[in-house]
Amino acid sequence: MTGLTPYLHFDGDARGALEFYRDVFGGELVINSYADFGREDGPADAVAHGMLQGPVELFAADAAPGEATLALRGILFSLLGTAEPAELERWFAALAEGGEVVDLLTLKPWGDHDGQVRDRFGVTWLIGYQG
Repeated sequence: MTGLTPYLHFDGDARGALEFYRDVFGGELVINSYADFGREDGPADAVAHGMLQGPVELFAADAAPGEATLALRGILFSLLGTAEPAELERWFAALAEGGEVVDLLTLKPWGDHDGQVRDRFGVTWLIGYQG
């Protein structure tokens, strides 16, 4: 890893979220359950630690009882210029499935393309490219 990597705590749907992000961005998943780690503070099949490794990297887990779960406000995950324009357009469309487009990915007055999309898990992405 070479940079900031988000670590998201879900309320029982970390596996579904990680699989969704793998389907959107590509890459490889590594998932360890509570049972794998010998944890008894949640369901045995809950995700104790999950990792997506690829063009977009992130970590996720299912929160144990009493732990805070994902509630994002006032934050965007920026993917500006992180892939070729066609790939960024594809990511935007895939993230929008089951989510909502906050701002269309279009050519903006300043000459670049960007847009915002909130995915079905409540994560807002800023996606764009120059020219």
